[in-house]
Parts: sequence; C-alpha cells; structure tokens
Amino acid sequence: MGARPRVLFVCVGNAGKSQMAAGLLSDHVGDAAEVSSAGTEARAALNALSVRSLAEVGIDITDQRPEQLTDEAVRAADLVVVLGSDARVDEVEGTRVTRWVTDEPSERGIEGIERMRLVRDDIAARVRQLASDLAIAPRGDQLMPG
Repeated sequence: MGARPRVLFVCVGNAGKSQMAAGLLSDHVGDAAEVSSAGTEARAALNALSVRSLAEVGIDITDQRPEQLTDEAVRAADLVVVLGSDARVDEVEGTRVTRWVTDEPSERGIEGIERMRLVRDDIAARVRQLASDLAIAPRGDQLMPG
C-alpha cells in the first residue's frame, strides 16, 4: 500500500453501512487515505437514518450518492472492506478484500434510529482499528464516536 492507502467500502445498497464506514474513516483520518464506497446493487438514495446517525456525531454525508460497484473501483483500491454477509465482491489480484460482519441490532428487535446508532458505533470501532492497522494517524479534530 502506498503512503495514502485507497480504501473502498462495499455493501449491497451503498445506502447505509458502506456510506457510514466511508464517512467515519474520512472523518477519522482526513485526507491521509483515499476513501470511497459502492454497492453491489446500489440504491437510488441514502438511508435517511444512516445519514441522521452520522449527523448526530457531526459527520455530514448528505452530499453522497449511492454508487454501483465496478471492477475498476475494486482494481483501483488497495483494500476493499465488504460490510455484512450479503454483498459479494470478486477478488482482484493486487487488491486485498476483507469482510466485516457488523452488528445487526434488528436481529434483537432493535429498530429505527436506535438500531442505526448501534450500527454506527460498531462500524466506528472497526474504522478506528482499521486506521491503526494501516498505520494512519487520526486527525486531531475527528468527530467519530467512541
């Protein structure tokens, strides 16, 4: 990986979890990494509760739009992080692919904004660990929870 790693977050719709992960990592490390996200079946719009849960911690992703995953995006990344168990990404030589099976509070009957806060906090902890693993120092003014 180069001095500025290229990290691509992927989920099915690119409307919630992968957008949250990208927003959280961007906030945490600033421009020390090139961060993007995509979906294997991109939705038409962001999940409003995902947007709201990030806004609660000072991260604004309202300018983002779901993007369809392409082979080119995978090839351009140093690391692809697949969120959840449903999205499938074909591995490409030279690009590391890892999977985060994130907390799913709905399986415990937790819905709405409370569900999204728990998802956000789980992803935030994983993002902090990822930044550490990639030896990317956090910005001094990041807003991420935790």
